[in-house]
Order: sequence, then C-alpha cells, then structure tokens
Amino acid sequence: MWEKVQETVSYIKSKTQFTPEYGVILGSGLGGFTNDIEIAFTLPYDEIPNFPVSTVQGHKGALVFGTIGDKKVVAMQGRFHFYEGYSMEEVTFPVRVMKFLGVNKLLVSNASGGVNAAYKVGSIVIIKDHINFAPEHPLRGKNDERFGPRFVNMSEPYSRKMIAKTKEIASRLNIEIHDGVYFGLQGPTFETLAEYKMVKILGADCVGMSTVPEVIVARHMDVETFGISVITDMGNEESIDTISHDEVLEAAKMAGPQVRALIKNLIIEY
Repeated sequence: MWEKVQETVSYIKSKTQFTPEYGVILGSGLGGFTNDIEIAFTLPYDEIPNFPVSTVQGHKGALVFGTIGDKKVVAMQGRFHFYEGYSMEEVTFPVRVMKFLGVNKLLVSNASGGVNAAYKVGSIVIIKDHINFAPEHPLRGKNDERFGPRFVNMSEPYSRKMIAKTKEIASRLNIEIHDGVYFGLQGPTFETLAEYKMVKILGADCVGMSTVPEVIVARHMDVETFGISVITDMGNEESIDTISHDEVLEAAKMAGPQVRALIKNLIIEY
C-alpha cells in the first residue's frame, strides 16, 4: 500500500505542483460542485496509476485541482464503492493519496435514505456520527504505522468545529439543515422496510452505501473530516415502492445548489 500510494502521489505531482489543503469527495448527483472551483488542472482517474475507475451513473471519474477563495482544493468527481467489487483498500485509496498530496481536511458528501421522521426528500443532513455495518473494515490487516496507529480513536469522526461553522453558515444563508447519524451498509440494493426499521432502532437517522470507509481511513491519518448528506428517499411505505437510482440522482441534483453553497463557504471561512 505504501509503495502504491507514493507511486501515485509522485505521478500526480509530476503533472501538477499543486498542493491542496482541502479534499472533497462528491457523492451521487453532486458533481456540479466543481463549477464552484477555479480549476487549475483536471486528471481523469483512468490516467492515474493504481486508481480505480468509477462504474456508477452520476460519478464522472476525475481529480479536479483548483481554488475556492484563497484555499487550494482537490475534488474527487466520483467515488468508489465496496458494492462495485472493489476492496476496501481500493475504495479508500484516493483518501490515502490526498493525504500525501497535502490534504489535512476532508469534506465528504453523499445521497442517503432517511428514517428520521423530521426529514423529507431533499433534506440536507450534517453527519455528526456514523454506524459502520459494512461486512469489511478498511483497516483490517497488517497496520503500517507510516499511515497511522493500529487502533484509531473514533470518538470524533466528524469535526465538531466544522459542524458548528457549517451551522453558522446555514443560518446566515437561510438554508434549512438537520444533523444526524449515518448508517453505512454495503449495498447495492436499496433497503427493505425491515432494514429501514432496523436502522432507526439502532439509532441512526439516515442510511447509505458509502462515506464510512473514507472517513475511517481519513481519521486513521489524522485528517479532519466533515460529512454532509442529501436525503433522496424516505424509508417508509409511501416512498419505498418507487425508489430508483434515477430518482436518487434527481433529488440530489435539486438540493445540489444549497449543498454546494454550504461546502464552498465552509472551505472559504474555516
């Protein structure tokens, strides 16, 4: 892993001397955030050594380097999922690379299903914690101390300071937000009604198929992390009959401008 990460970092640095402070992982339907970046350089995944290539509709597949305000950013336009057949090592590989490019703050977005009755389709949720229910852990196996410690303190997976700042920004911009616990499952099937009920009983507010592995690996390397989710369906009898990936993308797209405004201002002001 160490050699692969260093090889990839060296290749990217040979293409651009850009040193980003912020990393951004863009979830389903939220790729438009790159329009807010003053782009300096774009590198398709299929040109990067050791990088997987996204196979999911709504995930384009490129690293975008640029600035927002005076902050240097690298954005992943499309992420990788365990359900695509990748290992957890491959899913989280870009986070390792971003760290060694200079990133010390990671912002992660996703689309998720809601189980909190206060939510509705289109609600924006600031992730305050998560529950990991994936069948594989991204840190399983021999630990390389050059990345981080064997046992990682996960008492604050999502930065309280970044959450507080985002709430200030949302209030100022008059954007309605919630905060909640994200439940990470493998996918790729949408949850059954019984599974949605389980998620709620276990103490989560929304459920999805990404984010948790990337956050765990970011915290392993002491990268400060922030997560935001768009509720694209509700886990109840009314919406479960019709949910499809196209509807998920459409709901995420509708909430996209507000999510983009929150992320953009957080990067500028934090």
